Amino acid sequence: MKIAVISDTHGHVQDSINALNKIDGIDLIIHLGDYSKDVKDIKEAFDTTIINVKGNCDHYDFDTPDDNIIEIKGKKIFMSHGDLYRVKHGLNDIYYKAKELNADVALFGHSHTSTLIEHDGILFLNPGSPTLPRAGTSKSIGMLYVDDNNVRGEIVTI
Repeated sequence: MKIAVISDTHGHVQDSINALNKIDGIDLIIHLGDYSKDVKDIKEAFDTTIINVKGNCDHYDFDTPDDNIIEIKGKKIFMSHGDLYRVKHGLNDIYYKAKELNADVALFGHSHTSTLIEHDGILFLNPGSPTLPRAGTSKSIGMLYVDDNNVRGEIVTI
């Protein structure tokens, strides 16, 4: 399964839409917050399922969860914007939450800085930001590939 992961669009979705249009065969799109209202524009552009969580700038959005966990091909995928786990100060809090949930993957945003690491059997992926990257990083999105035996991630510079 091919999953596109985006975060921190902040009302500017065209770069995300352009990047996603260049990738064939996307089965699912995950939006990790900061502007969950952007999901509506992305849904209009793509005929695929979109799952989203809200970010720290989405206080008005009472219908979208802070966190979510889904299972795909036997792999548990935990998703959060990341602010509730203080990801700007390190990955300890989100690591312990992912361990508590027995997650195979932890997806998060918030820092606007792409991250892709595997630690203690958990793949941590922050797609960065397609609109407002920080810390000298480039505009980016993430890709997650899940099959029956494996899960791997990729940062795609746009």
